[in-house]
Amino acid sequence: MNDQSIINNSQDHPLRPEILAPAGGKKAFLAALAAGADAVYCGLKNFSARMAAENFSIDELGRLTHLAHDQGKKVYIPINTMIKSDELAPAGRLLDQLNRCVAPDALIVQDLAMLSLARQTGFGGEIHLSTLANITFPAALELVKKFPEIKRVVLPRELSIDEVKMAAAACPPELSLEIFIHGALCYAVSGRCYWSSYMGGKSGLRGRCVQPCRRMYTQDNRKNRFFSCQDLSIDVLTKIAAKVPQVSSLKIEGRKKGAHYVYYTVSAYRLLRDHFDDPKAKKTALSFLDYALGRKGTHYNFLSQRPQNPVDLNEQTGSGLMVGSVKGERAKSYVVPREALYANDMLRIGYEDDAWHTTVRVSKYVPKKGRLFLKFAPRRKPQNNTPVFLIDRRGPEVEKEMCVLENQLDNYSGIKSGESSFRIILPPKNTQKGFLQEMRVNRSMQGLKQNTGDQVGVWLASDTQRIVVGDRKRSWYWLPPVIWPDDQEKIRSLVKEALKKGCRNFVLNSPWQRVFFPKDKNLNLWAGPFCNISNELAIAQLAGMQFKGVIVSPEQGKADYSGLPSKSPLPLGIVVSGNWPLCVSRIIADDLNTAQLFNSPKGEQAWARRYGSDFWVFPNWQVELTSKKDALIKAGYKMLVHLSEPLPKKVKLKQRPGLWNWEIGLK
Repeated sequence: MNDQSIINNSQDHPLRPEILAPAGGKKAFLAALAAGADAVYCGLKNFSARMAAENFSIDELGRLTHLAHDQGKKVYIPINTMIKSDELAPAGRLLDQLNRCVAPDALIVQDLAMLSLARQTGFGGEIHLSTLANITFPAALELVKKFPEIKRVVLPRELSIDEVKMAAAACPPELSLEIFIHGALCYAVSGRCYWSSYMGGKSGLRGRCVQPCRRMYTQDNRKNRFFSCQDLSIDVLTKIAAKVPQVSSLKIEGRKKGAHYVYYTVSAYRLLRDHFDDPKAKKTALSFLDYALGRKGTHYNFLSQRPQNPVDLNEQTGSGLMVGSVKGERAKSYVVPREALYANDMLRIGYEDDAWHTTVRVSKYVPKKGRLFLKFAPRRKPQNNTPVFLIDRRGPEVEKEMCVLENQLDNYSGIKSGESSFRIILPPKNTQKGFLQEMRVNRSMQGLKQNTGDQVGVWLASDTQRIVVGDRKRSWYWLPPVIWPDDQEKIRSLVKEALKKGCRNFVLNSPWQRVFFPKDKNLNLWAGPFCNISNELAIAQLAGMQFKGVIVSPEQGKADYSGLPSKSPLPLGIVVSGNWPLCVSRIIADDLNTAQLFNSPKGEQAWARRYGSDFWVFPNWQVELTSKKDALIKAGYKMLVHLSEPLPKKVKLKQRPGLWNWEIGLK
C-alpha cells in the first residue's frame, strides 16, 4: 500500500473526533478539502485573531463553504477578537451577511458580545468558545452550559491529557471539547498576553500580534530566544486523545501557513487517528509531519508524567523547515540544501524578526546537497551561516488535487453577499449614580495602607496560605487570571473561607470564575481587567451573570474609554496606575532567572516572577494614567484601580509616560 492509498483508505469513524484544519486563504482551504479534513476554520478580513493571514471576503467564503458542504465537510468562522464599542454594529452586520450568504456551521468567539449578536441576527449555527475565552478549569463548564447557544469549548494548549480528561469528566452532555494537536505555541496563556499591545498597540487579542516573544533577549550577557516556543505536535499520542469521548475535534493551528503545510498535517493526523495501530501508516504520518515545513515539534505538557518545556534554547524556532545556511562570497552566495528543492518553493533567508530578512522563490529543481545560488542587493548579503528556511512549497500532486476543486468553484459563482440591513439592539444604560472609589491592590496586606479610606485589594493564588479580611466594606479579594485544573479546588476553598470570614467584595478575572460563588444578591462581584471587556453588550452578559461592575480592558485608547461608561449597563472601573504584566505563562525557560531583569533588542527591560502555578512577566515601567483621572471621572468611571507589585531586589522602575494605548488607540 503506497502513501496515497493509505490516505484514501482512511475512513472516518462516527465516534472519532473530527480533524479540524486551518485555512488562511483559498489555496489552504482547498488543500484542507483535498487532504480529507472533516472541518475547516477560516477567518474574515475583519474580527479575526489572525489578521496577518490572507483571510477571506464574504463572497469568496460563501463559494468555498458551499463547496465544502457539498462534500459533507463543515466550516467554522472565527470572529474571536476583542470587540470595541464602536465595532458592535459592524460586527452585527458582518454576522448577518455570514448567516445569509455563507451559512457556516459554527462561529468561534471569545467576546461575550458575540452571543448577543448571534441571537439578534438569528444565526443558525453553533457557537464555539475560543481558547481566548480562557476556559482553563473543569468547573467552568457548568457555567458555560447555561448559555444554550454554546456547543463547544476550545481548551488551552497548556493542558495535559490528564487535565483534558478532568475537563471531559465535568463536561455536560450539551457541550463537547476541542483540543489543539499541532501547530505554533504561544509563550503566554491565550487571552493573557499584552506584550505586543504594550509595544505599539497591536493587540494579540485583536489578531495583530507582532510576536515579541520570538525575539532575542539578553540576561547576564547571555543572548537567546528565551520565550520562543517550538511547535506543538502530539503526533503518535493522537491515539490517546481520540479515545476521549467528549473530545469532538482535533485542531491543527496554522492560519498563516501555506497549502503545503495544511495538506500534509491533515493527511498525517487522519492516518494517526484512523490507523494508529498500523506501523506503516504511523511511519508515513510522521514522514508527512517532517515534510510539513513546521518548527521542531514538542509534546509540551500532553503527557503529565513526561512534560517537555517547549522553550528549548538548543533548538531553532524560526518558522518553516531549516534546509541549510548561507555560504560563499558576496557575488557567489549559495545554500547547500539538506532536502531537494523544487521550482516555486519559497525560501526565507534569516529569522522573521531580522529586519533585513528576505524571501526567495526557487526557479528550478535543486537536488539534495546540490547548490542553489542566491542573489542579494549590494551590501545586503547576510552573514555566512545565516539560516535558510523552506516556508512554502507547491508540490505538483497537491496542486493537481487543488486545481480540480478550484474548478468546481465555478458552480457557485452566483453567490453574492449584498448589503446588510441589520440594526443592533443595545442594552439599557446604567442609571445608578454611585460614588467614586479608588482601590489599591497588592500581593498581600503588607504594604497596603489601611487608613486612607481607599478600597483594599489582595490577590488570591493557589499558594495563598491565609485569608485575612479587614474592614469588610473596603476589603476585596482578586482571583487570578488563570486557574488550572489542579488549582481549582484550592481556589474554591479560599473563596469559601473568605466568604465565611465576611468578605463580600471580589474581582473575578475570568467570567467563568463566577461558578465559585453562590447566588447571593449581597455579593459584590466585579469582572476584572483580565476579562478583556471593551463593549456594552459584553457588559450586559456579565450583568445577567449577577456581576455588579466591570473593570474594563486596560489595552484601550482615549476614545474607547471616554464613550463606554455612558453606554454601560453596569458601573465601570479602570486601571489607572501600577504594574500590569506583559503576559502570564505556565512555563519559563530553564536558563532564564526570575526576579532579574532581561533586555529586549530595543533596550526595554522586564522581569519574570512566579505566582501560584504561573509566571508573570512585567515590564520595567508602570501604567500611568493618573494624569487622566479627571477625564475618566468626568466620563463616568466609578472605580479607579492602582496595582502594585513587590519589586525584586535589583529592579528599579524606569520613569516612562506609561500611557500605553491612551494616545495611539488600540489597533
